Amino acid sequence: MTTFGGKTVYGASVGILMLNTRFPRIPGDIGNAGTWPFPVQYKIVSPATPDNVVRGDATPLLGAFVEAGQELVDMGCDGIATNCGFLVPFQTELSRALGVPVASSSLLQAPLIRQSLPADQELGILTISSETLTTAHLDAAGIPEGTPVAGTGAGSHFTTHVLGDAAEIDFEQARMDNVRAAQKLVSDHPNIGAILLECTNMVPYAADIRRATGRPVFSIYTYLLWFQSGLLPRRFPPHLDDIPQDQP
Repeated sequence: MTTFGGKTVYGASVGILMLNTRFPRIPGDIGNAGTWPFPVQYKIVSPATPDNVVRGDATPLLGAFVEAGQELVDMGCDGIATNCGFLVPFQTELSRALGVPVASSSLLQAPLIRQSLPADQELGILTISSETLTTAHLDAAGIPEGTPVAGTGAGSHFTTHVLGDAAEIDFEQARMDNVRAAQKLVSDHPNIGAILLECTNMVPYAADIRRATGRPVFSIYTYLLWFQSGLLPRRFPPHLDDIPQDQP
């Protein structure tokens, strides 16, 4: 059997574009390779920081993301993700420039989640910065106006230490910040049937949020599990060649 090449690296189908950060990343965080049940490749986009992507104008950074994404594609990645939900406005341009599937933001799951909910329930969005998550971000993800959105609070430990790129984080305090914000979100909007985490650094707290609110929780983790399963479908035994054929 002939095997064809064309790549440098094999077996890591998902490439992840990372903001340039130094804050610690625990299991569950997109930037901790141990989070993933499959190999991934990382590439740092040097000029991109949490502050200028989340609280500033990320538009001038598009070229740097395209360049870094192309390096991952050239290396052998079959699909590209980013590590910040606020990059969803780059979705169309990134996918067009890179020529492979792109998962720019966990927010892109919103339409599918909404369709899965009963008609009298709605989706709630939990973000690291409700102050700067604009209608442009929501529109790019197909999220309708009026969708409940809540942030972890501009002065919270979680928000200030992630967006401030702190060298140390109290993860128990960060967990409490996320759980409290989620509880307030569903308290303010009792008809919320599911919660979508915008921030990729929220994933370590998803199980706690689920337990505290009783709502299903979706995130970049749920998105990339689905994304990768299409890029590299699982082969289930027995293979077709192993199935006995009926004899004439």
